[in-house]
Amino acid sequence: MTKRNDSIRWFETLNNKDVALVGGKNASLGEMIRTLKSEGICVPDGFATTADAYRRYITENNLEEKIRQRLEEYRKGDKTLHKTGDTIRRMIRRGKWPDETAIAIRDAYRELCRRSGEEEVDVAVRSSATAEDLPDASFAGQQETFLNITGEEELLDACRKCYASLFTDRAISYRENKGFDHMQVALSVGVQKMVRSDKAGAGVMFSIDTDTGFPDVVVIDAAWGLGENVVQGSVTPDNYTVFKPLLQDKTLRPILNKTIGGKEKKMVYARGAGNTTRNVETSARERHSFVLSDDEILQLARWAAVIERHYGTPMDMEWAKDGDSGELFIVQARPETVQSRKEAGVLKSYHLKQKGEVLLTGMAIGESVAAGKVQVIKSASEIERFEDGNILVTGMTDPDWVPIMKKAAGIITDHGGRTSHAAIVSRELGIAAVIGTEHGTGELKDGQEVTLSCAEGDQGKIYEGILEYEETEVNLDDLPETKTQIMMNIASPAAASRWWRLPCRGIGLARMEFIINNQIKAHPMALLKYDELEDKDAKRQIRELTRHYDDKSEYFIDQLAQGIAMIAASQYPDPVIVRMSDFKTNEYADLIGGRQFEFSEENPMLGFRGASRYYSEHYRAGFALECAAIRRVREKIGLGNVVVMIPFCRTLKEADRVLEVMAEEGLVRGQKGLEVYVMVEIPSNVVLAEQFAERFDGFSIGSNDLTQLTLGVDRDSAVLKEVFDERDEAVKKTIAQAIRAANKTGTKIGICGQAPSDYPDFAAFLVEEGIDSISLNPDSVIGVIRRVAEVEKRL
Repeated sequence: MTKRNDSIRWFETLNNKDVALVGGKNASLGEMIRTLKSEGICVPDGFATTADAYRRYITENNLEEKIRQRLEEYRKGDKTLHKTGDTIRRMIRRGKWPDETAIAIRDAYRELCRRSGEEEVDVAVRSSATAEDLPDASFAGQQETFLNITGEEELLDACRKCYASLFTDRAISYRENKGFDHMQVALSVGVQKMVRSDKAGAGVMFSIDTDTGFPDVVVIDAAWGLGENVVQGSVTPDNYTVFKPLLQDKTLRPILNKTIGGKEKKMVYARGAGNTTRNVETSARERHSFVLSDDEILQLARWAAVIERHYGTPMDMEWAKDGDSGELFIVQARPETVQSRKEAGVLKSYHLKQKGEVLLTGMAIGESVAAGKVQVIKSASEIERFEDGNILVTGMTDPDWVPIMKKAAGIITDHGGRTSHAAIVSRELGIAAVIGTEHGTGELKDGQEVTLSCAEGDQGKIYEGILEYEETEVNLDDLPETKTQIMMNIASPAAASRWWRLPCRGIGLARMEFIINNQIKAHPMALLKYDELEDKDAKRQIRELTRHYDDKSEYFIDQLAQGIAMIAASQYPDPVIVRMSDFKTNEYADLIGGRQFEFSEENPMLGFRGASRYYSEHYRAGFALECAAIRRVREKIGLGNVVVMIPFCRTLKEADRVLEVMAEEGLVRGQKGLEVYVMVEIPSNVVLAEQFAERFDGFSIGSNDLTQLTLGVDRDSAVLKEVFDERDEAVKKTIAQAIRAANKTGTKIGICGQAPSDYPDFAAFLVEEGIDSISLNPDSVIGVIRRVAEVEKRL
């Protein structure tokens, strides 16, 4: 082989065994072009310079000894990291190309132009370190990428800059910490036909939930323009979550969640002043529109599943959409390096023991808590002054920031999404981060004490002051099997994602009202009768909430369906029992626009709530929206594991009326596998249990309300708190009667009330009585499993 040919390899000649030759990034591009093209996955054409070409460049410019000298000065403390990196990069950029390498690059570029049918094709020039993406080393993001490079001279210059970027500050620091010999790592340059995403959009995609490690989803970030803004975290992108197990069924659309991002700017082509790209502000229409259609989201997700299956590990991918052709492309793929390596048998959880004033919110990265003093650093030129253990607050980060990110107790940024640089590095380092707060650098001050919490769902919160919190570690190994089905009570979609590792067999209670209160926020009747709203402030708030929807009732259906789908996916295919809304009138009135559609009651706890609302003309139309959301989750998204549960159903006649209304809305018990449960929380449910069993597929005991009505005590009364006790003999006899009736009729019965979570002896009582399932608060699951197993062994 001649030296010239030794310098270049076309992507289609490469595979994953060529990492030492062209680095992980380029080897992966070759692997996909060779093996996944038949699966319909599109990867732009191109070529790679080899590690030999890099070493020849270093040798012929007499750089090795000079580089080693500069690194030794850094190790001795004679020079700073920044000064060392800057000097080495300048030396490499000033080098001259060996003739044979320059000729090889020129020839390959001309061939790429010929293949593309263009006189001078635009290319992306990407760095690919030869030790990159190995199981014990991830160099991704440490080197440079140059976009919209046109012509042979511009290409040669960009390749030289890629070589220099092997010695970015972050790369030097990383290799020093890992013990790599800097001169044993080489750099390959990938030269890839540009995808005209400057005219469309681009982003990042993971085949695993990067925050929780949930393996059954694809997470996609998208922004307008070239993808660098998403990678760098300089914009807040759209975010889409897709459920992998249902992707093969083309009749379904298993998109669990779509969140529109701010997408404040976009990177486009530029010429002049040495720049090939520039950022411009996005239009209002672009900011308020999704970058990808549902079909495009699903196509990318299917590709992610195929790529993951081929590589046999969760993957981190970059994608781009060509604005000229409308085609989608995968432009990078590498193994995910954080969640896929976590210990499966250990689950850490964090809990704030105090509450404080919430100063800011953003996206929670990770699930931990951090507290400390704020230090605002707005520019990389100031990073030398950062003090260990402070909370780093900045606009965004890039690879140069990594040395101080390692010293931070927590990280807060103004911009970025879940796949931004700050988010990725925070996960790698195990540091709590709140990303995309918008105003962190403006509102937080140096020395201010704050607590950063990522332990309360997908919204991260910054609290005033140092708050007390606790960290617990649960070992999931060697848990006993139980005959009794252990399930979870879940309120929020984020909590479902966080607790998926717990060894449960479904969710016994998912509260619809939590999603309505926290995600939708508006009263359903206020959405349906928006034009009739008298409260101008409520009208303004609803207009803002629904600004991305043409139809305000569609806002309710879509948001509710997304929340339910995220919960249902976390336990699929095990049952997830979704209780229809059970607000009291005073709680409904507190929703935006709600006061106009609710009336005052002396005792809302025993008033117009639960089943009685569903067939009433006061709320019948609102209940129809709830039913539409359930249908969407089960029939369109495909999560048929959703079981519907009716709360506070007082009489048999009421049961019949609710089932009739549901059927009118397309939810027919027994059709398409639909099961309908009823809560057992009123004495009439127990007394007439056998007749209720003729109408419903299962029972779930609500021990709080059942105790209240059995003992005749307000469960919220501070004066009577000593009287309210689920373990009272009368309550236990009532529950035992309900279990016997269910067992007699062959009807499933479980409990979703608080008692077994609080009292292990109550869980033992339920097992002894023959209950089928116990649904618990997540933090009680492990202890109750052990207790139930002990009781079952005795029986």
